Amino acid sequence: MKKLSVIIPCYNVEDYVGKCIESVLDNKIKDIEIILVNDGSKDNTLDIIKKYEKEHKEIKVIDQKNGGLSDARNTGLSVATGKYVTFLDSDDYVDSNMYVSMLEKAEENDFDLVCCGVKWLYPTYEVNSSAGFDNDLLTKDEVKSEMYRIYPGACNKIYKRSTIGDLRFKKGVWYEDVEFTYRYLANVNSIGLVPEYYYYYMQREGSITYTYNEKLFDLIDNLNSVVKYYEDNNLMDEYSDEIEYTYVRYLYATFVKRLAKMKDKKRFNEGVKSVIKCVKEKFPNYKKNKYMKMGMKGKYLKHFNMFIANIVYFVEKNKMN
Repeated sequence: MKKLSVIIPCYNVEDYVGKCIESVLDNKIKDIEIILVNDGSKDNTLDIIKKYEKEHKEIKVIDQKNGGLSDARNTGLSVATGKYVTFLDSDDYVDSNMYVSMLEKAEENDFDLVCCGVKWLYPTYEVNSSAGFDNDLLTKDEVKSEMYRIYPGACNKIYKRSTIGDLRFKKGVWYEDVEFTYRYLANVNSIGLVPEYYYYYMQREGSITYTYNEKLFDLIDNLNSVVKYYEDNNLMDEYSDEIEYTYVRYLYATFVKRLAKMKDKKRFNEGVKSVIKCVKEKFPNYKKNKYMKMGMKGKYLKHFNMFIANIVYFVEKNKMN
């Protein structure tokens, strides 16, 4: 068994994939496998990664028809042999200490999951973003109490493969990380924290967080899938406050903020009305949630309405001008 499997989906990234692979190799981990899944690239990506495969015995290339990011990650999971598994997007890269430090942390207390900070790299500036929590979470109760704060992205984490089990990414959607992470957290008993900002997340024009796209509405379906997962597995009684708060926070905060990037004000209003309806149907009493008492975000969520949504719209529009 390898210590770590690094799964890297690759699609039309001839200008970036070399830097991505080199950043993993720079971590100098002996017992590692790097799984490069070419997802039907139409440029020179496959030739580039095959060249790396010939030069480095720890690299394995899988070539498949285009199925999207989730499908490529799932392919990697199906062949991974590492005790721990991580995901890396092929147009991003990592610090040379990232996986070394995270494996050390994992082995320190046999953590199910280890997270690090993320450095968001925009064309003209950068932003450091924490993993969302402040200390190691040593028990299931501690994980539960902090799960609503955990940054849901898949790539700043290493996962114990045995806790993933048969869990896979939902195919054909945006924000698949949110759906995967919150289903995964139900299986987690402990989380280690590496506070450094080791994952370098490239924000180019056209990326999901940079623009508006109708695929944003996938977030609603993904959150509904999370709720269904907890209901189907008889977990809602145990995690009711955490899932309820997460559902409302992502729809009234993340979704509305991203929705505000669109130019069509009528479509924005329709989108806001749709999430208000979803919240009323799923969690009509959410204002009594214990997490609503926490800080300004709790007040924002508790009092959210169309008037507040329109304030968000105009604030985001002014940022773009």
